Amino acid sequence: MKIYIASDHAGFALKSELIPFLAERDFDVVDCGPEKYMHDDDYPDYVSLVTEKISQESYRGVALVKMQVAGIVIGWSGQGEAMVANRFSNVRCAVFYGGPKHVLTLSREHNDANILSLGAHFLTTEDAEKAVLLWLSTEFSGEERHVRRIKKIENYD
Repeated sequence: MKIYIASDHAGFALKSELIPFLAERDFDVVDCGPEKYMHDDDYPDYVSLVTEKISQESYRGVALVKMQVAGIVIGWSGQGEAMVANRFSNVRCAVFYGGPKHVLTLSREHNDANILSLGAHFLTTEDAEKAVLLWLSTEFSGEERHVRRIKKIENYD
C-alpha cells in the first residue's frame, strides 16, 4: 500500500518517527513535506499535497473495501489538517488524538476514511504507531447503508 504523509512543525517529529516505522513494515511511504523542521510553516501547504494525491488516486465512487492508497497528516491537534483534507473530492479524513481506538476502526468500517489526521501533541510515538497500524488494517465494511451515506457525502463536492 502507498501512504502519503505530511505534517507541519507541530507534527514534524512524529512524522519523522512514523516514516521509518511504516517503511520497515513494507509500506511505500511518500513524504510530502516538510523536509526539515520550520517553526512557522503552515499546515495547509503540506496537507494539500497529500490530499491532492489521495483525491486523484482514490477510488472514484465508493466501496473500496481494501485501501490501496492512504494518507496520514499530522499537526498539533489534527483538527485543522482534517478540515483542509475534507475540502477535497474523494477524501474522507478522520481525526485521532487519543481515546478509544474504536474511533479508528469505525472511521474505516463505516466511513471508508482514506486519510488519518493525527494530533501529535496528544499522542506518544507508540500510541501513534499502534493507531496507524490499526487504522490501516481495518477494512471498509461495504455495507449498503454505509455505501449509501458515503455517496450522499460525495454529492456535496
